[in-house]
Amino acid sequence: MNHVTKTSLIIGIAVFLTACGNTAEQQKAINTPPASAAAPALLQPGTVNYTKGDAVPANLVCMVNDAFMNKAQIAVPFNGKTYYGCCEMCKNRIPQDAAVRKATDPATGNIVDKASAYIVITGNNGEVSYFESADTYKKSRQHP
Repeated sequence: MNHVTKTSLIIGIAVFLTACGNTAEQQKAINTPPASAAAPALLQPGTVNYTKGDAVPANLVCMVNDAFMNKAQIAVPFNGKTYYGCCEMCKNRIPQDAAVRKATDPATGNIVDKASAYIVITGNNGEVSYFESADTYKKSRQHP
């Protein structure tokens, strides 16, 4: 990853954090099991250097902003599943807005639940996409 890309990623993450006004208390470590065996394990922030194309743990993603944050997000349990948000606004919106709990798998066009999706950094500024599985993501890489 070149310097410009890293800088863009850092700026993008900073914008999301500033916009939602995270506090240190809200960023406490999350110790819950992964939603799916195919999803990456939940890791402590900063232990891996993720880049575009990498699958990322759900707890490091704001599912309202669809952004990789590289720090533990606020766990929001809803209907037996766990979603993640970066701030109080996100925490309140997740249970109230079904649209933020769903995404479209770019490879299949199918609707996926973000709590059980295979999440991959797909944008230069930390944007993520949600896939049904690692297999659908791999298939999408074979057909640009």
